[in-house]
Amino acid sequence: MRFPSLVLIGLILAAGAQPGRAQSPQAVYKAFGAQASRPAATIAYGPGELQVADLRLPEGPGPFPVAVVIHGGCWMASVDNRSGIAGFADALTKRGFATWNIEYRRVGDAGGGWPGTFQDIAAAEDKLADVAATHRLDLSRVVIVGHSAGAHLALWAASRAKLPAPWNDSRVRPTAVVAIDGPGALAPFVGIDADVCGRPVIVPLMGGTPQQKPDDYRIASPMDQLPLGMRQLLIGAALQDLMQPYIVAARASGDRVDVLTPPKANHFDIVTPNTVNGAAVVDFIVSTTLRADPP
Repeated sequence: MRFPSLVLIGLILAAGAQPGRAQSPQAVYKAFGAQASRPAATIAYGPGELQVADLRLPEGPGPFPVAVVIHGGCWMASVDNRSGIAGFADALTKRGFATWNIEYRRVGDAGGGWPGTFQDIAAAEDKLADVAATHRLDLSRVVIVGHSAGAHLALWAASRAKLPAPWNDSRVRPTAVVAIDGPGALAPFVGIDADVCGRPVIVPLMGGTPQQKPDDYRIASPMDQLPLGMRQLLIGAALQDLMQPYIVAARASGDRVDVLTPPKANHFDIVTPNTVNGAAVVDFIVSTTLRADPP
């Protein structure tokens, strides 16, 4: 079964890379990212070229709440990188967050896929403990924010305390997680991924099917770790129907889940803050995670 909105995402992804299609939503998103302010520092969290993160700091003396920002791109090296999401990170910084915009290995990069992609996410998250004092970061207020494939990885990073060793050996404990138009489990996405991404990506990411690698899929799927024990913000657009099973399961587990579905949103305008929907998403994150009511 093919889903028209998912096929549209695939067409958008393809159009964004083609000359003469500069007004596609993906191209607008990337152009906005290119205008982001320069980071205060780019810091390595591992020895590889892609194992780095851009740190942006708001004005003021701090200590600052932190938003870990994880870009999407179908878990593939060829689709997106941290430069695309930089404009979104910059917008969060202007609203009071220190942002930690991470790069990581993906399918197509040496060492990408399972387990390297997940090792990078964990190492980048943990690196905050090393830089917090120098850059006046408040590690009691850490929010993990991800878009598309990054939404899955954000939920996964937030689930680490529920995982077996060594994945649960985290030096940073997030207080909230924001998943923007991406899946909360991998196995149900097999098959649908070809519509969304233009090719199968989940089996290449994991190095096998769910039947061949059930234990790895279980570790890699945040839905299998519920309850996460923290506030969750789920923002839907083209993939909102695919997010519903996770939302239902998270609420049934007892987790607090806030949902935003901006009107007429597409997969990219929700992370492009100079659009109406992108601005609404930034407002939603700031107002929901920085207020003092309990999770």
